Amino acid sequence: MFSPLVTFPALYTATLLMLAGSGLFTTYMGLRLTQEGVSDLWVGGLMAAYYFGLVCGGKFGHKLIAGFGHIRSYVACAGMATVIVLIHALVSQLEVWVVLRFVMGAVMMNQYMVIESWLNEQAEGHQRGKVFAGYMVAVDAGLVVGQGLLALSPALDYKPLLLVAICFSSCLIPLALTRRVHPAKLVAAPLEIGFFWKRVPQSLGTIFVAGLMVGAFYGLAPVYAARNGLDTAQSSLFVGMCIVAGFCAQWPLGWLSDRVNRSWLIRGNALLLCIAAVPMWGFIELPYTLLLLNGFVTGMLLFTLYPLSVALANDHVEQSRRVALSAMLLTTYGVGACIGPLFAGAMMRHFGPGMFYVLVSAYALILIFWVQPKRVTGVHRVDEAPLHHVAMPDTVSPMAAALDPRVDEVPEELVVEAPATIGRSDGEPDQGEPRS
Repeated sequence: MFSPLVTFPALYTATLLMLAGSGLFTTYMGLRLTQEGVSDLWVGGLMAAYYFGLVCGGKFGHKLIAGFGHIRSYVACAGMATVIVLIHALVSQLEVWVVLRFVMGAVMMNQYMVIESWLNEQAEGHQRGKVFAGYMVAVDAGLVVGQGLLALSPALDYKPLLLVAICFSSCLIPLALTRRVHPAKLVAAPLEIGFFWKRVPQSLGTIFVAGLMVGAFYGLAPVYAARNGLDTAQSSLFVGMCIVAGFCAQWPLGWLSDRVNRSWLIRGNALLLCIAAVPMWGFIELPYTLLLLNGFVTGMLLFTLYPLSVALANDHVEQSRRVALSAMLLTTYGVGACIGPLFAGAMMRHFGPGMFYVLVSAYALILIFWVQPKRVTGVHRVDEAPLHHVAMPDTVSPMAAALDPRVDEVPEELVVEAPATIGRSDGEPDQGEPRS
């Protein structure tokens, strides 16, 4: 029986190490800046710069891979990421850190693209679901390992930076030594903005709001924890618990998603998230145990919005457009993740750390009104809908679109050697125009 963990050990190990370094680095920066009394707006701005780098890194990654190949581009970007981390130990100007975070996002996107395109080319059609699931496990496990490393090295000095640099350097080893055939093609997914906005507006809106919340979470959840009196180990455990909750919830929610109307499920998820975040507003002081428990519940609801929205969108888009759809959804998510940390940081600066979860409730309330099940007309609902729900990480590149098992095969016109171009098509509305 096919086992992706056995078949792709080098790629999954590299992913785990890379995400361990990234997760550790993000939490460390939030906690360190909070300890030094830096404004929450700066912390949010640094996270926004990182996500902006991810969004812009798609074009950069295509050109780099096309010009130098997968291995060489991965090695170059991993080396750059290591250097960027070490510069943080030498330079303390926040303006420089913003630039470094943008560059870090761009080089990390290239690394995602290398691994995902490699997995896509090496996996056969019937294996894609297991390969994608294995990739998700590696991504989330890496993020949790990063929190554990910070808990083991709680002093917010230069030592955690060395651990991040070790992770980024170590992720080079499995790819450099792999015996697998190097991928030869790039899959570029065009962004058909007009078509998808008309076809799946409710999914795009939900994806954008999920980006606002998740982008803010990775940058500012450690700040929220620290400003509520938690030490470094407790803060990293809080963040780790939220990530684990989202990971654990995806499979049971996926089972439910295949059996319940997905638009109603998204609306119910948003309603529960709005309520679950209320105790975290800061009006009452929660004991550490209850803070962890509430963080776990909100994490379950928060990190499942993205895959639910993707599943709803795929139900209303024909197979030939699903690669382009996935790229469009990821781009929309990335834009939200750029804005979310900046806005949340500004609000936390003026109104206190509890504003982080006040915003979570507010965003969830927006989704309750945005997602209108009765406006899902079903005109363009595909014959095989509902498609099988796929648990998926929120940290991926547009290259992962072709790895999604809901895509039976990659359309030939999308297999190209050049970067993706932004196109526009006309289409009829299906999920309906949301109320203004």
